[in-house]
Amino acid sequence: MAATALYDRPDTPANATVPDALPRGVTPAPFRLPPSAAHLTAEQVEELGRELDAIREKHEADLGEVDADYIRRMIKIQKGLEASGRALLQVGVLPPAWFGGVAALALSKILDNMEIGHNVLHGQYDWMEDPAIHSRTYEWDIPGPSEQWKSGHNVIHHTWTNVVGMDRDVGYGVLRVTDQQPWRARDLANPITALVLAFIFEYGIALHGLEMEEMLEGDHPLEEAKPLAAAIRAKAGKQALRDYVLFPALAGPAAPATFAGNVSANVVRNLWAFTVIFCGHFPDGVEMFTEEDIVDETRARWYLRQMLGSANLTGSPLFHLLTGNLSHQIEHHLFPDIPSRRYADIAVEVREICDRYGIDYHTGPIHHQFGTVIRGILRLSLPDATYKRENRFKVRKELKKLTAPVSRRIDELAAIGREGRAA
Repeated sequence: MAATALYDRPDTPANATVPDALPRGVTPAPFRLPPSAAHLTAEQVEELGRELDAIREKHEADLGEVDADYIRRMIKIQKGLEASGRALLQVGVLPPAWFGGVAALALSKILDNMEIGHNVLHGQYDWMEDPAIHSRTYEWDIPGPSEQWKSGHNVIHHTWTNVVGMDRDVGYGVLRVTDQQPWRARDLANPITALVLAFIFEYGIALHGLEMEEMLEGDHPLEEAKPLAAAIRAKAGKQALRDYVLFPALAGPAAPATFAGNVSANVVRNLWAFTVIFCGHFPDGVEMFTEEDIVDETRARWYLRQMLGSANLTGSPLFHLLTGNLSHQIEHHLFPDIPSRRYADIAVEVREICDRYGIDYHTGPIHHQFGTVIRGILRLSLPDATYKRENRFKVRKELKKLTAPVSRRIDELAAIGREGRAA
């Protein structure tokens, strides 16, 4: 199902407020827009939507054998890389074989996740009616079951993109990535949390589906999460058995090297996926929205929110392939069920529309975009207005508050020790 079709549901929210200020002579739209798009009238927004609908219809009508050949070729390459990587790691005691095996296996996992699994599960190839690559039947190489991921990602994230409080991918429940999220003492660990999440990203995505934060706060009963937890445990167990037991055991004396190679390939895949996904959602310039901003949201306004709430990466065709074409995150959020190989062409059309309507088209090289992501994670780990004179000691106070229980316990144990020595 295309994400935009979800707005046919009866629970679509109601209207929002008018923008506070617009240029003289401009008719205000009957809803709130962020500053970067506040110059648009309601009529312009709806016309923009019609233009994007036309792009969608053109590419849907053109789907055919070229797209089918492409995805089948990608699957063939991915399987070849996996077989090569695992074969090389069986003789991983030889350094060239080990490094080559890690590279090939990591590339196969990246292709499986980014260009194949992610896009197949979005229904980009459902029109082929091939059960091997249909969103209803496809399973990919990550711990989370496909059905759980489709519910949390395709439906929740792509419907409520960057709406704080509704899109659970805003910070994934563990990171503060926008000023709209209230600062809490735990956000001081933002950089460490992000680093850990990057290394175990596949498991973080699976656990994210369990709504751990809501369970800890008592908003999501543990009993309701048990079936999904069991499914995650079963799938993660099979993957761990394959990567960390079966193939190392088959390697005999090379088992430690094979084990280390499989761990390394999974870490490389996780770091790459984390980097690409965070660059598409949380770099400088990407807009976040409130629930009031989407009241009575039309299809055209949904399109606009996707454009303002996503960012692209520049690079070569090979780079775009390795990102699963999520380097064209804007186009993916506009048309999540159009085959990703078309995003480069669609991007030319979308950018022209952005220029014509005066909308920022966020794009840049990966080192720049990721640099702004890291800067944002570091900045948002601190309380708002930390650097104002009247709040200069706020971080110190919050750290003291966090460590107070531990400090009291240490003092109690020290006192017991002194009493024991005195006796």
